[in-house]
Amino acid sequence: MLATHGVRASVVARNANAKIPIVCFDCGDLVSTGVVESLAHPGGNITGVTLIHPETSGKRLELLQEIVPGLTRLAILYNSANPVSEPELKSTQAAGRLLGLQLLSIGARDPNELESAFSISRERADALIVLSDAMFLGRREQFADLAATNRLPAIFWTGEYAKAGGLIGYGPDGLALARRAASHVDKILKGAKAGDPPVEQPTKFELVINRKTAKALGLTIPDKLLVTADEVIE
Repeated sequence: MLATHGVRASVVARNANAKIPIVCFDCGDLVSTGVVESLAHPGGNITGVTLIHPETSGKRLELLQEIVPGLTRLAILYNSANPVSEPELKSTQAAGRLLGLQLLSIGARDPNELESAFSISRERADALIVLSDAMFLGRREQFADLAATNRLPAIFWTGEYAKAGGLIGYGPDGLALARRAASHVDKILKGAKAGDPPVEQPTKFELVINRKTAKALGLTIPDKLLVTADEVIE
């Protein structure tokens, strides 16, 4: 059995051996990318825990609207080299249109394109949402610095960005996801077929707010968000 991190790693593992059981942890959209047949009935040799939840994109945008007064223009930053980003991009665009926002989608294929992406966002948008991507997460300190330099309010897909200096992060609780993935591993070790246990969506989410960053941007975090946040960084 293999435990993999992310959709692409799972596809590589499956292509190498279509019979070995695979449990995918921190995965993107496994259905639209064709990795599994459905969440309820994965089929094949892969199951696991996905980061994707249909309401998450809208929730992030609502949080951003509460923090940035008069928000009308939103930039969406995604990794255009990562095919897994496409479903999340469409979901975020749909949520933005429902909220009446003017949207600007910006793709960055590698770290060299990040500075220009933030510069374009600053010139054409009031705020920024950064979509999930492993390459982005590995450079979360750079993202925080770029957002500060460009004085651009930004919301991220995990609280790790806020802990690194970003404004706000909202997304699935990583520890809870790890426990659910471990449960899948346990089931398979006890004899279950990998394609039988449903792919689980996140049920517990984490909100991290960096109040120090908010003050530097001239923003006031509403009290109702501060009291509901899992962590507030002063």
